[in-house]
Amino acid sequence: QLQLVESGGGSVQPGGSLTLSCTATGVTLDNYAIGWFRQVPGLDSEAVGCISKGGIRQYVDSVKDRFTISRDNAKATVYLQMNSLKSSDTAVYYCAGRRDVGNCWTTQNGVWGQGTQVTVSA
Repeated sequence: QLQLVESGGGSVQPGGSLTLSCTATGVTLDNYAIGWFRQVPGLDSEAVGCISKGGIRQYVDSVKDRFTISRDNAKATVYLQMNSLKSSDTAVYYCAGRRDVGNCWTTQNGVWGQGTQVTVSA
């Protein structure tokens, strides 16, 4: 049974960087696509980016060229490297996983972690 745990959140000034981790337990991560999503209280969650089990990455326009997703299957961990952070990036960040899917955006319908808070503020 897939379980996901996010870590690495915190507070940072605008223009700063953070790296979030999404660690999987209970399964072999190799067969799973992982997506990153974020949510501001009171609003719907929104997609950030995702990585297929084969390593193909996709991003929403608002984070392209600033965020990078990578995976280390040996460590059962997917990373979200966030650079040039803006106040608008403030949210709770979640990762979600789904097995053997061709479109990694469908991880939204998979198993979610508990989230980690990212606050970007001067």
